[in-house]
Amino acid sequence: MLLASLCLAGHAQAQPARDTLIVGYVDVPPMAFRGEDGRAQGEFIELTRRVAEEAGYDLDFRFLPVSRAYHYLRTGGIDIWPGVTDVPALENEVLESFVSPFPFQLSAWAMNGSSPVRHFNDLHNKTLILISGYTYGGLAARLESPPGITVTEAPNHQAAVAMLERGRGDYLLDYQDPVRVVLQNSSVRGIREYPVRVRNAAWIFSLANPRSSELRDEFDDAYLRLADRGEAPPPRALSEGFLLPGLSD
Repeated sequence: MLLASLCLAGHAQAQPARDTLIVGYVDVPPMAFRGEDGRAQGEFIELTRRVAEEAGYDLDFRFLPVSRAYHYLRTGGIDIWPGVTDVPALENEVLESFVSPFPFQLSAWAMNGSSPVRHFNDLHNKTLILISGYTYGGLAARLESPPGITVTEAPNHQAAVAMLERGRGDYLLDYQDPVRVVLQNSSVRGIREYPVRVRNAAWIFSLANPRSSELRDEFDDAYLRLADRGEAPPPRALSEGFLLPGLSD
């Protein structure tokens, strides 16, 4: 019995301790949100857990406002953000995963009877509802500069849809998935959607972590193994995606 105990103890000591990575996430249901129990939940969150497990890491999730998540990525307060590519505020501060599990669409939402949004000029002389704290990948700052565009803010996605229904804005600028969740669970009807920008969801690694390049490679490889086994969506080809005409001018 003593010999067996010593063997078990030796085996336990031989198991290397797993590193814990700090993951910042923001409120974008159903992809990522904080559940009633305080735990991180959502499709992107669960996929992040599976990839990290495959790569051999434990995770410590931190629920953050968007601006705080960006700050912590720049300063090393978090290691990873399950987010989107091409964020101007993070240029030269992060590494993006090469794999992208799904697209992330930003849309303009309007009540029936409103003019369609087919060009950036269609937003001129209109009132836009934005989600407070969202940068929309740098688009929020640009929307506040052209003359004729009025910006008003809502504290969350549900309040934003309610504001649109009550006529407190001509259009709501918000991501597709959160608005669809609100509409599925509300009595609001007669809202139309117009695509504004389609981006790539990805894992964003802080360059303040000296192992950022290694972590990215390990996450990419782990994801590809999961995809090969049918345990993750097939990796998408990264692309510039759709962009509302006139938005890049």
